[in-house]
Formats: sequence, structure tokens, C-alpha cells
Amino acid sequence: MKRLLLAIIALSGAMVGLAQDTTGTVKTDTTGAGEKVDTIRVGGMIIIKKKGQDDNEKGNPDIVISTHKRSPKSNLSTNWWIMDIGFANVVDNTDYSSAETQAFAPGSSKETMKLKSKSVNVNLWFFMQRLNIIKHVVNLKYGLGLELNNYHFDEDRVRFSKNPTVITIDHTLSPKKNKLAVDYITVPMMLNFNFTPDRYNGFGFSAGVSAGYRYSARQKIKMDGDKAKIHDDFDLAKWRIAYIGELNIGFVKLYGSYAMDNMWDKGLDWTPYNVGLRLSHW
Repeated sequence: MKRLLLAIIALSGAMVGLAQDTTGTVKTDTTGAGEKVDTIRVGGMIIIKKKGQDDNEKGNPDIVISTHKRSPKSNLSTNWWIMDIGFANVVDNTDYSSAETQAFAPGSSKETMKLKSKSVNVNLWFFMQRLNIIKHVVNLKYGLGLELNNYHFDEDRVRFSKNPTVITIDHTLSPKKNKLAVDYITVPMMLNFNFTPDRYNGFGFSAGVSAGYRYSARQKIKMDGDKAKIHDDFDLAKWRIAYIGELNIGFVKLYGSYAMDNMWDKGLDWTPYNVGLRLSHW
């Protein structure tokens, strides 16, 4: 009967521990008197099973249940190597009838410059830190990482020339893949609201801004097994300032960003945005 009671208590404690996002460990120890003691730790509860002093050789174990306090939370926690996988796209506000745009991209239109829905955003954050402000519910969250954007053109014959930048439709091309890659090194800064600070995978959201510096840009064309890359700045803006946010729903973590300004210095008027899934511990 006591063994059954021990099993029920352990199972109930495990369920509570999972609900509170804690882990359990089991260990066996031997006291100095040679008495065998089994300890089961579930969340904030410790269950100790040991042989009773007045029991027979078969033994009916004594069960002792105690609680312990968790160690205090650190006011600063670090999350290393976070990855984002999502979609990249732009809001196209370009006036294609203007002389500036036609000089920059002659013969272009919203249709010829349209991006495919498979345009991809991948971010690799070296680290993110969370600094407690108010009882671990309100936190300051910041980090450092790379934002990698691959914009695939719906019109595969779009061609970039450099010195100076001119975007044309090259009718001699019949590529299988045509993309513009723009990469930034970025510092995000957010105010984080964690509504379940005692849970490992909790519920909350973050909102703030990011500042990114463009360190690389290139057009990549794949055609008949051959690959051609053109590296240039293409008159893209050096800096990207964006509104950013993330949403934590247990194990699911979503992110999004929306730039404050045009990603080009001249010619086109594109406001980029990204949305996707964040692979992170918290």
C-alpha cells in the first residue's frame, strides 16, 4: 500500500512539476549506518524513501516528503546562438513613373520588380541577454547578431549592373534562380514582458527597435548549372532602423520586424519587413 502511495505521490508531483516547468531527478544514497535511502526530487518537493527501523527484512519503506526553496533567479541571463527562420518581403512605395526611378531602373514597374513569396529571412544571433527590471516580469532584452535577407525576384531576368547601379530586364537571360542578398550586423533592444517568470517556456512578448549596418550585398544568378555573383552596394542604404517584436507562447516563439525607412538610397522606395519562427531557449 505504501509503495502504491509513493507511486501516486511521485506521479502527481511530476505532473505538477511539468505544469510549472521544472525537472525531476532521482538519486540513491547510503547513510553512514549502511541504510539505503532513495531520494526523488520533483520541482520544489523532495520525496525520501528509506527502510523503517521496525520493519521486517522484506521491509516497508518510510516515506518523508519535504519542500525546498528554489535558488534566487539571476538578474541577468544570457541566451547563446539563437536562430530565426522566416519570410522576407517589402512594401513597395516606388513611383515608377518618376524620372529618378526610370533612370535607376529603366522600364521597371511594380510587376517586374515584384518579389516571390519564397523570399527568405534567416537571422543568427550570437547572444541575447535579459536584464531584470521589475520582478522578472519586466525586463530589458538586447543582443547582437546577423540578419540575412534573400529577396527572390518574380521576374527572373532582373539584372543589376554596378558603377553606377542600373537595374534592367535582360531578355538574354533564362535563369533558374535570381536573388538579391542583403546582410546586416544588428543590435536589437527591446522591453520584455514575461507573464510567467517561474516557467522555462512561458508567455509574454517583447517590443522595441533594432539598428543594423549593411556589411554585404550581392546579386546571385543561377543558370544551367552556372552561378554568377555580383558584389556591390547597389545604392542600398548603409543603415537599417526597424521596429521589432517577438511573441512567446510556450514552446512557440515568433518574431517580426518592420523597417522605419527606405532600404535604398535612391531610385526605389522599398520598406522591408520580416516575420517568422524563433528558435530560442527563452
